[in-house]
Order: sequence, then structure tokens, then C-alpha cells
Amino acid sequence: MKLSQLEVWFVTGSQHLYGEKALAQVAAHSQQIAASLSADQSLPFAVVFKPVQTTPEEVRGLCREANNAPKCIGLILWMHTFSPAKMWISGLKSLTRPFLHLHTQFNRELPWSSIDMDFMNLHQAAHGDREFGFITARLRLARKVVVGFWQDPDTVSEIATWTRAAAGWHESQNLKVARFGDNMREVAVTEGDKVAAETQLGYSVNGFGVGDLVARMNQVTDADIDQLLAEYREAYSLAKKHDRPDAIRTAAKIELGLRAFLEEGGFAAFTDTFQDLHGLDQLPGIAVQRLMADGYGFGAEGDWKTAALVRTMKVMAKGLPGGTSFMEDYTYDFTGIPKVLGSHMLEVCPSLAADKPALEVHPLGIGGKADPVRLVFTAPDGPGIVASLVDMGNRFRMIVNLVDVIQPEQPLPNLPVARAIWHPKPSLKIAAAAWIYAGGAHHTSLSQALTMDHLADFAEIAGIELIRIDHETRLFEFRRLLRWEEAAYSRS
Repeated sequence: MKLSQLEVWFVTGSQHLYGEKALAQVAAHSQQIAASLSADQSLPFAVVFKPVQTTPEEVRGLCREANNAPKCIGLILWMHTFSPAKMWISGLKSLTRPFLHLHTQFNRELPWSSIDMDFMNLHQAAHGDREFGFITARLRLARKVVVGFWQDPDTVSEIATWTRAAAGWHESQNLKVARFGDNMREVAVTEGDKVAAETQLGYSVNGFGVGDLVARMNQVTDADIDQLLAEYREAYSLAKKHDRPDAIRTAAKIELGLRAFLEEGGFAAFTDTFQDLHGLDQLPGIAVQRLMADGYGFGAEGDWKTAALVRTMKVMAKGLPGGTSFMEDYTYDFTGIPKVLGSHMLEVCPSLAADKPALEVHPLGIGGKADPVRLVFTAPDGPGIVASLVDMGNRFRMIVNLVDVIQPEQPLPNLPVARAIWHPKPSLKIAAAAWIYAGGAHHTSLSQALTMDHLADFAEIAGIELIRIDHETRLFEFRRLLRWEEAAYSRS
């Protein structure tokens, strides 16, 4: 994930009414703001100053340039002076990149003793941005509005959050998902309309036979396997009872073949299913975990929507502390403060590991294959989110729940899988009911790096429905909201 190659354009609106001297000051101020944002460590992308826009022709040209610039993931738009908004209509209607509307001004304080009309004419964002806000509302354009002084940490943080969402959207437009086998039989929520997904979200989903993977695995050399086995032994703890060379060697061969298949095909996310393992000796476990740790998206049982969501969230979280992983609400503990034990058969990303993962080999009891190799660990304490993307038939819905990840109250010596334990907000009783009312899937993406705001910004850019479950959720109002949402999308 080469996010450092991506950039956000900083674009300022004005007009020729105020003269060339004023426009020169507008440009100088804009360059200073763009340079300050670009240098801020919380923004993972370069912020590139673009010439001040003063005519409809300039705006159209800029928007066309942005649409065709491979590195541009979005625009920050600011009206330093009053910029007549009709001049933005044609360009904004053609713009395919997301944009953030920054409502700020160059000076933090007013120069009370010296302020005059020249100052007032130059520093007009207070009403210039309102003019721009009208036209974006009139055009029904998706956008993020950030209000505040451009050097304030809160303002920069909001901008940084949006840029990560824009990077996720950029990734979604170029993402290819490979499915090995089909959907788990008779399961509903992991199905969906792939054509609608590519139309709405940009990514493509295509299926491959497991035999295609096996053929690539058979090209792996013994020397490559030996090298990877040495890496396993260096990176993970390995108890003597789990040191089963044949099983571990098979797992390494699966990883090398799977990694090569994905790299050669340009895939950044993938799925498999334990119901279709023909030609594989074991269900991929450590291979999936390590690929996720390297940034790949994954969904079990053919769940391509979650695979794409995991990949998108990993791109958005790049460089932030905390991990992001495919996850499943597996079972509950109703004692004390009720909590969720999240896990899966094998495939939880070690980016969530609090300590050095253990490499273990255990029977799976499902799929009818040899004992698979997996990494076992527990996620650390801290805030997080769990997110689900579902196909509601007439739209895609993203459901996001705030959670607090905690440590297990007792040891788990017999649980042979990676896990995370969390308290959903506002409580398991309310959160689980809300999740079920909203149709949330049992597969999710758990992130201890991202926040609700990251996914809210992404949903706004993508034009998909976002359902929040947080500390303020009340079921009566929540169910009424779902009815309103249904009515709104039924009319659209």
C-alpha cells in the first residue's frame, strides 16, 4: 500500500473583482495553508496547492485534471474571498473525485485596531463559503464540511480522517477481489449483487476454481518453502507439541501459492470456503492471516463484501496504531457486563495481536481436511469498531458499532484460535438487537485503528447508507430511523 504516492489537492476560490494584488495574497495564503497541512504528520498524503480558481473555465479545467490524475484522491476546497458559486456548477457536476469543503480563514484573530475594508474584502470566507455551501447543497453533492482554524489540531484531525476515507474510496475504485470457490451453500448474507457493487463501489469480484490456486502452488520451489519455514520459526512461538513439519510445510506451500496468485493477478482481497477445498490438504489458516497482516482483505465462506471492506479499511488505517481484521461475533458471555467473544475458525489478522502469536496445529472438525496451521493470540485492550456491509436489495448498507476491546477474564487454554473480546456500545442487549434489526452480517471487519468518523466519511463519499450503533443508541428511535431510511431509499 504505497499511500505516500497519493495526494490531495488544495483549491481556493476567488474572483477578479478584488484586483490582482488581492488575488496574489489569496494565492500566497493558500500556499501557506496547503504547505502546513502537507507537513502535518497526521496527514498521510501530500497536500498539493493548485492555482486559485476565478472563472467557470478554470474550474472546469481543474475538475477534468483531477478526474484524470492517477495520484489525486480528492480535493480540499476553500473560498478565501467571495467566489460566485455559479462558476462552480459545471466543474462540480463533472467532478468524480470526492471533496472536502474547508470553512476557515487565513487569520486566527481580527486586527481590531487596524481592520479596514481592504482587510474585509480579502478575508471573506465567512460568507464566501456560505455561497459555495449553497451550490453544493443545491446540486445534492456528497461532501465533508470541516469548520475551524486551519492550524487547530481538531481541524487538522478532521481533515486527516477524511483524507483516509478518500484513500479508501480510491482503493475501492481499483480493487480486484478473487473468490476461490463460491458462496457457502444456502447462506444469505454473504451473497449479493456483484454488478451493483462494481457500479456503486467500484471494485470487481471474480471467481476462480480452487484448482487454479493448486496449480500455482505446484510451481512453488522447495527452497522458497524452506525460507518461509525459517521465517515462521523466527516470527512466532512454536511449542513442541505443535511442531509438525509436514503440516507446517503444507501451510507454507499454500501461502506461497496463494500470495503469488494474488500478486500476479493484481488482487488485493480474496475469499475461500471450507466447502470447496478440492486439491488443498488443509483449509488456509496461517496463509490468510499473514496475507491480511500484509494488507490484503479477506472474507470467509465466499463473503466478498467483507473481503473488500477489510481491504478498504486496511488502506484507510495504514500507518495508524492498532490492527484491522476479518472477524465474526462467535459467542457471548452474559455474566457481569455481557460481552462478545469474536473469532473465526482460523482467519484473524495478527495485526490485532497484543503479544507474539503462537503457531499451532489443531484439528478443525469441519471441511474434512488435514489439521490446519494457524496463529493464536488475543487482541489488546482499547476502543474499536466493528463494521458490516450488506446488500439490502435496493442499496448497500454499512452498519458500524462502537466497541471496547477487553482482556478475557479467565485463561483460554483450550481455545485454538485467535480472538478478541469486546463490550459493544451501549450494551450487548441494545447493540445486538439494533444490529439484527438493521440486518448486519455475522462477518465483520474489526478495527482498533479506525473510528466511526472514518467510516462515516467513507459512506458519504461512496453514497451508501450508514447505520450507527453507539453509546447514544436507543432501540425505539433506532427502529424509527430504519423505517425513515427505508422510506427515503424507496423513493430514490
